Formats: sequence, structure tokens, C-alpha cells
Amino acid sequence: MTTYESDLLRLLNERGYVHQVTDAAGLDALAARQTVPGYIGFDATAPSLHVGSLVQIMMLRRLQQTGHKPIVVMGGGTTKIGDPSGKDESRKMLTPELIDENIAGIRTVFERLLTFGDGPTDAVMVNNDEWLADLGYIELLRDVGPHFTINRMLTFDSVKLRLEREQPLTFLEFNYMILQAYDFMELARRYGCRLQMGGSDQWGNIVNGMELARRKDGTELFGLTTPLLTTADGSKMGKTAAGAVWLNEAQLPSYDFWQYWRNTDDRDVGRFLKLFTDLPLEEIARLEALEGSEINQAKIVLADEVTKLVRGEEAAASARATAEQTFAGGGKGDDLPVLEVAAGGIRIGAALTELGFTKSNGEAKRKVAEGAVKLEDETVSDPGFLVELAPGDEARISLGKKRHGILRGA
Repeated sequence: MTTYESDLLRLLNERGYVHQVTDAAGLDALAARQTVPGYIGFDATAPSLHVGSLVQIMMLRRLQQTGHKPIVVMGGGTTKIGDPSGKDESRKMLTPELIDENIAGIRTVFERLLTFGDGPTDAVMVNNDEWLADLGYIELLRDVGPHFTINRMLTFDSVKLRLEREQPLTFLEFNYMILQAYDFMELARRYGCRLQMGGSDQWGNIVNGMELARRKDGTELFGLTTPLLTTADGSKMGKTAAGAVWLNEAQLPSYDFWQYWRNTDDRDVGRFLKLFTDLPLEEIARLEALEGSEINQAKIVLADEVTKLVRGEEAAASARATAEQTFAGGGKGDDLPVLEVAAGGIRIGAALTELGFTKSNGEAKRKVAEGAVKLEDETVSDPGFLVELAPGDEARISLGKKRHGILRGA
């Protein structure tokens, strides 16, 4: 393992965040002698980020934990355009008002994980619309355009993959990388930012910004990317059969958030404890070494710790209590998702889909046929089974051993 002088790179390296660094020795020396302002950008396409963004948020937390300054850049400007990285289709256009609402929702998670303020290592949140909205098109072309070549831009994965799949890439999205490069240069000018971090798919965009700042201002900047984060079975982090795992309570109940981490694959437990919790490495090594059914204790610790960080102590305790009541005591639990059942009842398949346990009624029917669906611990074999409940009455519905909800008579 590479030996680093700075607490920053040592911590990031030990916990598995480092994939590529533009100049590891230079960044290490800089971080060892002074406070380094570093940023990651987040576009505001929804009122919450999801678990796929959590590794980036945790990197900003690690930056602050090692005595440096996190800059959270909300893409109020770039959200209007759309980042083609990792996307198969163009992004829907959002109104400025909706973008502002989304930023307000996203900020709540950052306030739990970072300390904001005016101090040298306090985090700041800025909106790139502040400078991008005022750019004149001719001015941008003359000032920035000469430093980019189409030949080079076509080699970046974010562009190349879309073209190889013969999927449309609009001129609007093609400009995204130029604006992200401009962001890095502008942040260096305004905040003394020296470091941009991001996922491995952002490498080309980060290098663009470094080169632009060097050519325009003679500023030396650095870039660091994380490995592409997938689960042990190869699936994308933060995606489940029921949809995205949102960080905000309004988009996903804390019980479902806790349960997502509790259901982690055995092979991922140690890695996720390093990336997503503040537990000491020695404790993580102990938990990771557990075998057989004991590994479930490590998963409960993972679920507790991540939920505490993202949702707070109370949410974590409540989610765990619900899980214990549901699994150990056969109870219903306070945090389980609830579906109101109107007079006339609801078909069991439709109930599964409305709760988000299945993506469609067709999938729900298959699960019923497989014997995976229970109502009050009794297996339901008829996909057309009608659940009727008097007002206030409740019944627990389960899909497999890990998905549970409450049907309540309206």
C-alpha cells in the first residue's frame, strides 16, 4: 500500500476511496503543509440525492475530518443542461424554481454530515448558477473555447459510450464538460479551491478543469476519483427492485433505508463499513472477520451507523426497533410502510406494486406464484386475492423475508 505523509490521502487510501490521483505526491505534500479547499459537484435533478452519491458526500466529510475545507457545489446552472456521464438518454429540463426547491431538499443531508460556517475548515455550499448564469455566449466561446478540442472531447467515456451505443448526445449536453471545467477554474479564483473529487466517470471533466485553470491563470490544481461503486453481485450502488434508495426521509422511510444496509451482501460488509461509517479500522476488521450467521451482527452495525449519520440517532433506533419487532416478535413495527386500503379492498398483487415491493403487477403475480408473498404469515397463492379490511384494521404483507408492509383499512 502507498505511504502518504498527509492525513487526508492516508485516510482516503486506507478506507478505499482512491482510484486515480492526478499528482499524488504533489497533492500529498500540499495537504501535509496547508488547509486544502476541495469540492465535489452535485446536480439538483431531484429533491434528494440517493445512496449512489453517498460515497462522494463521505469524501467531503473525510476532507473536513482531516483538517481541510469542503466546498459543496450545487449545480443550479449545470442542472439546466445535463451531464451525459453514465447516462443513456438526455435529461429532462427543470424550471429554475424546481431546481431551487431541489437544492433546499438536498442541503438537509449535507447539514448532518458536514459542519458549515465561516471558519477555515468549515464547509460552504455554493451554487454554480451564480457565475454560469452571467456568462455571455460569445464571451465564453472566445475565453474558454480555444482551450478545448473536439478531438479530445470525443475520447472521454461520457461522450464515447453514448456515441458507441448510437444514442443521441445533444450539443447542450456536449457543453457540460466545458461548464464543469469552468466551475473548477472559478472555484479556484473565488475560494482558493485546489482539489476536485468525484467518481471515476468524472476523470475527464476534472482534468479539463485543471488544464483550463493552468492555461488561463497558471494555477496548479489536483484531481482525485473514487472507484466505480458496485455491489458484490455487480449491480449499481443505490438501486433496488423497488427503485432508488433516497437519502432524504421524505423520499424513503428510515426503516427502508436501514433495511437496505441490513440486506448488504456478506462480501460488501467490510468495504461499506470503511466507506460509509466512522468506525475505527480495527473494529471494522473485527466485524468483517465474522462468519456464518454472525456476519448479520456486522450488517446491523452497518445499518445502524449509516442511518445515524444520514438520518440521525432517533431514526436509526426506531428503524432497528421496528426490524427487531418485525423479524423477532412477528409484530407489525411502527416504521413499516403503510398502504391505506379503501372500501372494496385491493388485489394482493396491486398492493405489492403500490407499496413499491414490485415494479409491476406482472412481477407481483410472479412473486405470488413463487410462494414468496404472505399476508399475516400465511402464504397467498392466488394473485387475484382480494384483501378487504374494516376501517382501522391492519394486516402485515410480506414479500420474501426482507420486505414487509402494513395494509390498513381506510
